[in-house]
Amino acid sequence: MNYMPGTASLIQDIDKKHLVLLRDGRTLIGYLRSIDQFANLVLHQTVERIHVGKKYGDIPRGIFVVRGENVVLLGEIDLEKESDTPLQQVSIEEILEEQRVEQQTKQESEKLKVQALKERGLSVPRADTLDEY
Repeated sequence: MNYMPGTASLIQDIDKKHLVLLRDGRTLIGYLRSIDQFANLVLHQTVERIHVGKKYGDIPRGIFVVRGENVVLLGEIDLEKESDTPLQQVSIEEILEEQRVEQQTKQESEKLKVQALKERGLSVPRADTLDEY
């Protein structure tokens, strides 16, 4: 087999089911329909999968265009092993509520950490100010 450098090696993966992990943490699952030299992807029959603990939910998204610089991971899904998961699938409403509760718990935990550091005379830069440096 001849080696094809860069994104050209993904041509053989066209029309196969893939999982894409994005830079913002989202997970997409869909059929790879197109790719270009910048690793921009076109996914068909895409679902956004949300994981919370041992549960997951799929939100249908349809056709999805992903800019290459936002792709962290791209992997083909083995269709024979796809259903062999220890995770429990739940409804969209239930997984969104679980995600909201998890994010709220995380924010409260962060506030407690910042408060404890303030009491000790330390300060933590906010995440939105880190880009200024």
